[in-house]
Amino acid sequence: MAQGQKRNQVIVREAAPAMNTFKYEVARDLNVSVPASDYWGDLSSRDCGAVGGHMVRRMIEMAERSLAGTAAGGGARPGGQAR
Repeated sequence: MAQGQKRNQVIVREAAPAMNTFKYEVARDLNVSVPASDYWGDLSSRDCGAVGGHMVRRMIEMAERSLAGTAAGGGARPGGQAR
């Protein structure tokens, strides 16, 4: 199978190892079994999309918490709804 082009480059190079670790943490949380090697080509598009989608959601949540100046946990949701 063709390797294709890598378009999803990390902007901050120092963050690459942390992003890779984060990817595996999210996959584990979603019960997506990934091979010990770093090759994800045998996984379904659905599983890869789920991992990527949850990574984005968590990164957005972290950025919002950072902007709001709060630590992880608690707080009100937009619109005044409590958690």
